[in-house]
Amino acid sequence: MKHPGYSITENVFSDRECDELLHSLADNRVARGRAGARHLMTNPVVRATANDPRLLAIAKSSTGLDVIPYRATLFEKSPQANWLVMWHQDTALPLSSINDSPEWGPWSRKAGVIYAHAPTWALSRTIALRIHLDPSTIQNGPLRVIPGSHEAGVLSDEEVFAVARRGERIDCSVRRGGVPAMRPLLIHSSSKATVNLPRRVLHIEYADSLTLSADVRLAIA
Repeated sequence: MKHPGYSITENVFSDRECDELLHSLADNRVARGRAGARHLMTNPVVRATANDPRLLAIAKSSTGLDVIPYRATLFEKSPQANWLVMWHQDTALPLSSINDSPEWGPWSRKAGVIYAHAPTWALSRTIALRIHLDPSTIQNGPLRVIPGSHEAGVLSDEEVFAVARRGERIDCSVRRGGVPAMRPLLIHSSSKATVNLPRRVLHIEYADSLTLSADVRLAIA
């Protein structure tokens, strides 16, 4: 059976645990931009959460492998930061150094961390889990996915839009404390919110190893 490339596990974290995470990510504790904060694996609460056995079990059930968290990002959609995300794949990985392989690139640097767009074989070894710190509903800009689209590998922007035009679209409504898992090559988007309610998501990425090949190692970010 074709795997959809995503799953949703409800009721993973309690309201109290979500409140504690939000407190650890408060404005005076974490440098953030308009839409959230990146490179949160240095935050001790986030790092401990990323290694929570419940999350590791979800990641393993999705990949069949033991995994290691390597990057954490807070997405914070609100009345002050209400953005539209077009259909896309997540193809950039944080790396410890630059390599000269033609498979990798273009290259960039974000907040001091090296990034490169990665080949399909590398991205297939990763998965993202999204802790919903607020309920995600059809009104506040939920994650929208094209089931099974990750199996096509890395696509150009034109190919992504073509798949999105003809593919089935699923809105991922998730209760507070729920955790969707998704493959990075799953084509996804997010609409603007239509209500004045926040939608805060802690997005944590995992890989089966930090060392992807002899000369490619993921950075902790």
